[in-house]
Amino acid sequence: MAKQGWSSLFGCFSSQYGGGGGGGGGGGGGGKRKIKGGGGGKKKVAAAGARQPQQRKLQSRLSFLDLSGSALGGMMVSPEDLSMSLAGSNLHIFTIGELRAITRDFSMTNFIGEGGFGPVYKGYVDEKTKPGLRAQPVAVKLLDLEGTQGHNEWLTEVIFLGQLRHPHLVKLIGYCYEDEHRLLVYEFMTRGSLEKHLFKKYAASLPWLTRLKIAIGAAKGLAFLHEAEKPVIYRDFKTSNILLDSDFKAKLSDFGLAKDGPEEDETHVSTRVMGTQGYAAPEYIMTGHLTAKSDVYGFGVVLLELLTGRKSVDRSRPPREQNLVEWARPYLTDARRLDRVMDRSLAGQYTPKAAQKAAALAHRCVSLNPKSRPRMSAVVEALEPLLALDDDGLVGTFVYVAPPDDGDSDSKRRASRRRSQNSADQSSGAAAVVQRE
Repeated sequence: MAKQGWSSLFGCFSSQYGGGGGGGGGGGGGGKRKIKGGGGGKKKVAAAGARQPQQRKLQSRLSFLDLSGSALGGMMVSPEDLSMSLAGSNLHIFTIGELRAITRDFSMTNFIGEGGFGPVYKGYVDEKTKPGLRAQPVAVKLLDLEGTQGHNEWLTEVIFLGQLRHPHLVKLIGYCYEDEHRLLVYEFMTRGSLEKHLFKKYAASLPWLTRLKIAIGAAKGLAFLHEAEKPVIYRDFKTSNILLDSDFKAKLSDFGLAKDGPEEDETHVSTRVMGTQGYAAPEYIMTGHLTAKSDVYGFGVVLLELLTGRKSVDRSRPPREQNLVEWARPYLTDARRLDRVMDRSLAGQYTPKAAQKAAALAHRCVSLNPKSRPRMSAVVEALEPLLALDDDGLVGTFVYVAPPDDGDSDSKRRASRRRSQNSADQSSGAAAVVQRE
């Protein structure tokens, strides 16, 4: 297809907006334009070759269709059926009264943020409020009954996160399914979303090593999903859905759009086109064919955001720079020009070799040909050695001294020795100090 742009294709889809995302709970998803397309029921196509061996296995889990089959016939899954189906998952079932107490009746002082699903509130649980739970802060996500998402998205989160456990997936503690109420209770993620740290106006710049660690953690989360016994396609990988704990450990959140992946004799899942503009893979937008490589494209976009400090789509920039992938692509494999797209807030505090390798990897991930994109396990293997490169290349505190504006530097140094004033008043040159985290 002509380059004109994958960006122009989004005009075919309706849009929906979240609120100010970036909350500390399980629901990110704020502030981004969503895309929805046609397509219909689930259609799967036979594969030409056998699937590669799995490196990780999950115990056989319940799929979304296993539980939602009755809903497809017009009957909604009952609270009792859901509870029985997820027996052994260690999920706690909350009453609406308990969640009101936990969040101080959903007080605005406890409000964290809002996405397509609905508002998110911070709360606190202990043995008194919910027997069997250790004392801890939690995030409570409340389904907006008039919002853009609904019961199926809520049920999808319960089914997937109720059964999937991994260090880089946000932990679902429990849920509430009472009358018309639909709520989810997650572990509280202290530092909120990656989106907040990259793009909020007054947020401190993330150091290079922290960015690498976040990218590696998110990649491990995706690799786990793709290589499960029953693969999962995340479908909405973006910065607002990557949450960070107090140590900047990345965890994937918001599984409302997740889908069961193709089975052994299938290549893809055909489904309604949903996702976020700027992150959705071009072939998925065009055909509705969903594969694990669709997630790899989204990861590549986020990796570009970490490298450049720019949003995937930014209408405030000049026309040629509004789409991050299209703007950055020509620079990613050119070592001499890569610095033109690197985030200026890093102040040069990265090892060029590591940045070049990360940029080349991002270039592969956002390839227009899905078959050219690497598997997420290969992405993890490519990123992890870059931490060692930076450990060798960035040692101690880096001090940058700006050159004097004019005059001979030696004569200025001699003149400075004759001055008796405090050196703070002798501004022959400015010094900026940047410390590693």
